[in-house]
Amino acid sequence: MTKSPRAVAQEALRLAREALPAYSSKFSRKDFTQHQLFALLVLKTFLKTDYRGLIQMLVDFRELREDLGLDKIPHYSTLCKAVQRLLKKGSPFFSSLAPPCAPRKAA
Repeated sequence: MTKSPRAVAQEALRLAREALPAYSSKFSRKDFTQHQLFALLVLKTFLKTDYRGLIQMLVDFRELREDLGLDKIPHYSTLCKAVQRLLKKGSPFFSSLAPPCAPRKAA
């Protein structure tokens, strides 16, 4: 078990390359691979932050962007949509999560 966000991101990227196609559709814009998005979502969980917090981490830490091969930083909504797409495909990694972009109901 590591406490290094960079090590977690690198391992998540490696695993995603083994398990996921690079793009969800042949019509994808190809700005980010599913591997990169998956690694970012793993990192979000590891760091216990929200989408905007993760994006700020990417802004602040060039090494993390380099580890993931990011030429640019995704908008937080890109990550939100990636989770929805991965949930739709039945990914067991995110199966316990509610759709993260849906408005929360007041208790």
